[in-house]
Amino acid sequence: MPSSPEDITESAESTDPLHSLVLHTTDNGVSWITLNRPEAMNAVTWEQRERVIGLLAGASADPAVRAVVLTATGRGFCAGADLRGAPATGERVPGDVARTIRIGAQRLIAAVLDCEKPVVAAVNGTAAGIGAHLAFACDLVLAAESAKFIEVFVRRGLVPDGGGAYLLPRLIGPQRAKELMFFGDSLPAAEAERLGLVNRVVPDVELAKTARAWAQRLAEGPTRAIALTKQLVNASMDADRSTAFAAEAMAQEINMTTQDANEGVASFVERRAPKYRGI
Repeated sequence: MPSSPEDITESAESTDPLHSLVLHTTDNGVSWITLNRPEAMNAVTWEQRERVIGLLAGASADPAVRAVVLTATGRGFCAGADLRGAPATGERVPGDVARTIRIGAQRLIAAVLDCEKPVVAAVNGTAAGIGAHLAFACDLVLAAESAKFIEVFVRRGLVPDGGGAYLLPRLIGPQRAKELMFFGDSLPAAEAERLGLVNRVVPDVELAKTARAWAQRLAEGPTRAIALTKQLVNASMDADRSTAFAAEAMAQEINMTTQDANEGVASFVERRAPKYRGI
């Protein structure tokens, strides 16, 4: 198991320059995805974004993967989008910007929200713009004490993208979301935890260890039940009560067909610890 994000390697693909910019390994059921452009504070390029989206889709489809950790190397988690890596499109015409956002930043955030495995963000440093939204889209957010979050868009005269106006009000309410987005102030990790944007703040040296421990607990849990729970919680934010209740009942119906559900009930009756297999 990797001792820190910097130790993560993927030997089979090490000769590919792109794969060196997004490190990946699967260890003990945990898929580690690590942004690796520390010299650019991990501002994400078009190619990196596509690779992360592909890795998240792969985690959903791979029964050997039961949890995901999304982190980065260096002092920055993700300083936003690096548009210099985007493919050339020629002269801009009306609709180009909206299309770019749809197929770019929004696809990346959706890939995290839609991943069928729980995704833990281990925020090692500055998370700005789309980088902040990438963290907030994760199911659980751990942050190093030195981390900070910045809704940087207003500083550039821009509208927040990458799902920010969708995610933030649902996490902390509209008034707090507007404060962050209107002013673009730097939000320290401790304050982000107080607001409910971060689950836990830990000393910098403890971040990788804590992320590993949380991910391992998730990987040893009932994978399908967790996936269905994630879907229920995410959908509930946009559903009325009757729709949410119906979805809950159906999710329980589906989950009761899994081996892990049977194991959970059996272990309770037999008064022993359950041994989940993720199926």
